[in-house]
Amino acid sequence: MKFEGIYTPAITPLDAEGNIDKTAFAEVIESLIAAKVDGIVIGGSTGEYYAHTAQERFDLGTLARDVIGSRVQLVIGTGAIRTEDSVEYAKAAKAIKADAILVGSSPYALPTQQENAEHALSIDRAANLPIMLYNYPGRMGVSMGREFFNSVCAASNNFLAIKESSGQMAQLHMLAREFPNISLSCGWDDQALEFFAWGARSWVCAGSNFLPVEHIALYQACAVEKNFDKGRRIMSAMLPLMDFLEGGKFVQSIKYGCELAGLRTGGVRAPLKELEEHDKQTLQRIVGELKLEVASIVVGDGTA
Repeated sequence: MKFEGIYTPAITPLDAEGNIDKTAFAEVIESLIAAKVDGIVIGGSTGEYYAHTAQERFDLGTLARDVIGSRVQLVIGTGAIRTEDSVEYAKAAKAIKADAILVGSSPYALPTQQENAEHALSIDRAANLPIMLYNYPGRMGVSMGREFFNSVCAASNNFLAIKESSGQMAQLHMLAREFPNISLSCGWDDQALEFFAWGARSWVCAGSNFLPVEHIALYQACAVEKNFDKGRRIMSAMLPLMDFLEGGKFVQSIKYGCELAGLRTGGVRAPLKELEEHDKQTLQRIVGELKLEVASIVVGDGTA
């Protein structure tokens, strides 16, 4: 399996009572497939997995598989504090014939590099599926380093890609130079241009839930056309959105962006709260300007 293109960590819509709205969830999936994303990630932080019960996560994976069929790649997140729980999510992913799993560090536990490697290998043994690693020290408390990568790569051939979300360019350089067998996937949006310059072939981007065309345009310019002049212009247009999303209300902003795109999202689960009205107005303005600017760049380049 190759990880190439745009992978969307799908939101999880809620109904008025705060339960998962399965019909709206299916509509989100269909919108992404229609937009021609390459893969859909279920059970990621954008999908609020941390606020779901185990059964809700199992059910969402099954529903996603039923809706997607074989039209795009399905990646199932295995994030959990306990290795045993991550193993169960991996087994469930295998049972529904997911295309791959997303494997991160155990949050809060602060494992050593070797302990973290054994955590990942335990999940690998449970599923024997292609793996996209997920390095996000800002949420997990630890960063995957050389010792970790050497250990997992020596033990298994399933570690094919990494969503690198440390924000550290030295980490990106180390991965590109020392571990070329692990395909790079951009996991830090405002560094997308740099990731593509260093050979990234995919981008796991929450903003593609509601702006898939624009995210695909940047990927196409940089990773496919190798036109970094065009890519810089698109990136410049997208930076106000990326800055806004990192303002402390990430999931709420993604969900409101989906509302602007005509999707039913419901609210967010506690402890999060919805956006304030002034934030909604700001995001609406940013999205409107971004769409106009990116469309102008694409049309002006003759690729519309």
